Amino acid sequence: MRSRHETGTGTGTGSGAYDAVILAGGRAERLGGADKPGALVGGLPLVERVAAAVRDARAVVVVGPPRDMPGVLFAREDPPGGGPVPALRAGLAGVTSPLVVLLAADLPFVAADHVGALLAAVPEDGAGAVLVDDEGREQWLTGAWRTAALRAALGPYEGRSLRGLLGPLAPALVRPPVAPGETPPWFDCDTVDDLRAARERARGRG
Repeated sequence: MRSRHETGTGTGTGSGAYDAVILAGGRAERLGGADKPGALVGGLPLVERVAAAVRDARAVVVVGPPRDMPGVLFAREDPPGGGPVPALRAGLAGVTSPLVVLLAADLPFVAADHVGALLAAVPEDGAGAVLVDDEGREQWLTGAWRTAALRAALGPYEGRSLRGLLGPLAPALVRPPVAPGETPPWFDCDTVDDLRAARERARGRG
């Protein structure tokens, strides 16, 4: 049964040792095929902003083309650009911690406190926790999971949908508080307009 943590301060596993997998190998078709993870927001590439949110991870695996990111492991899905499910498989190969945080590389406003809330919300007897947006929609690329549960689900899975893979695991739902004027952590950069808005908001924060 799912549980909802409105404040993101659950009574689950806490923020012990964890690894992180960042998916950065998409085709970025709505950005004209540009290097979306490398797009600058607030002076940093998107993928580096996301990596900063998991700076205390034991290992960070970026699934996508190698970049100059010291201390980060890189993996490639097969085939490259094959979608989030093959990318998750590739990323998990480098995970050794019992918990893993799964993030997309285009989330410029996800932060360490959001990651901490997800880790804390993973139930003792559950598979994981994901953020939900203002409308209650699960953000499947912003979650924390038990590594063993993900591997077990991926074993027999033949679909292409991340929702189809993760939804049956019935994760806890985390709705973090968003202050007036604050950009929510699930804001992603799918389009040129999104990227422009992210840059403007990052300048406002500066």
